[in-house]
Amino acid sequence: ISGCSQYRGYCDCGMCECDEGWFGDACQFQEECNLPNKKSKELCKNQQGVVCSSRGTCHCGSCMCENSDGRGLVTGRFCECDDSECLDEDTGEVCGGHGQCYCGNCYCAAGWHGDKCEFQCDISPWESKRRCTSPDGKICSNRGTCVCGECNCYDVDPSGDWGDIHGDTCECDERNCHATYDRYTDDFCSGHGQCNCGRCDCKEGWAGKKCEHPLSCSLSLDSSLKKCRGTSNLPCFGRGQCQCGQCTCHPPGDSRVHGKNCECDDRQCEDINGEVCGGHGYCSCGRCICEVGWFGKLCQFPRSCDMSDAQSKELCETSDGVMCSGKGSCHCGQCICSPQDWWVSGEYCECDDRECDKHDGLICTGNGLCNCGNCECWDGWTGNACEIWVGAEY
Repeated sequence: ISGCSQYRGYCDCGMCECDEGWFGDACQFQEECNLPNKKSKELCKNQQGVVCSSRGTCHCGSCMCENSDGRGLVTGRFCECDDSECLDEDTGEVCGGHGQCYCGNCYCAAGWHGDKCEFQCDISPWESKRRCTSPDGKICSNRGTCVCGECNCYDVDPSGDWGDIHGDTCECDERNCHATYDRYTDDFCSGHGQCNCGRCDCKEGWAGKKCEHPLSCSLSLDSSLKKCRGTSNLPCFGRGQCQCGQCTCHPPGDSRVHGKNCECDDRQCEDINGEVCGGHGYCSCGRCICEVGWFGKLCQFPRSCDMSDAQSKELCETSDGVMCSGKGSCHCGQCICSPQDWWVSGEYCECDDRECDKHDGLICTGNGLCNCGNCECWDGWTGNACEIWVGAEY
């Protein structure tokens, strides 16, 4: 037990003695609940919409995790953590007695490694760190973990070799050889060069960081890229191929991505279920034009409703009584997150979309939607940042 909830009890011999009206290992649950049952269950749902991850019960907006064995191995706000995965099969100890378990993962003490901290290193932690330090001074180039002086590089795509990260200190990142449009094929360096440790060596007649520029073009490389950028920092807004100053938008045949510089992405008008502008508007160059009586990025908010302010605010309060997590305003029982902070999202403005993975400088690589800190990829895309094309080859 990390501690008894402040002002709700006191600690006696390692156990919490709760004040009247409170209960739980840390006095975190209130016996009387003023929340409606529906709202309580909503607060207990994980990102997949499952109440307490099916490993606990919901009480007044908080999850009570099932721990029938008395060891308290199921933890987390939504009971999403199963620390039994940290138990050593032979000894039954957590992380073999040589580390700590956090949400089912072992974090080993110095000198130990392995999934359950079961192996001991034969070199000192200092020597291990020295061997894993990349030329830029980072441990495994921030793209891997150091285990006894050797880097285990993160595998971008476990199903194959695409985007492989390698090198003694994970210094080679093959993703650097893939232009945005190249992810639709297996070709590195636009099909006009060889990728060596994340750098393209172009064939004769081709130039550019990704070998995308034919030397036969009357425009210089800089002039070509400038014509393709428009108002973006990325050629073709990161949604197409720039060749000799002209953009070819991708994915091929998808009319939702269009414009001279592929600046219009009408997929941005769709919600996770594919509905365009909430059914209350139409899409114009990636932006929703709402019908009269509706507003919001996806026309999801009605301008008027049959609801009192008190009823509305009750639906917008989180379990701790904070309106829209303090990051938005309440309208018709729905939270409208602060437009100044683009990264704030979620039903109660509780999510931080800055946590969504990026690739090529784009959140979810422009191939999906950021949903509460995780990328929800469109059809044909996969990967933590929706950076891997698994659809048809072109």
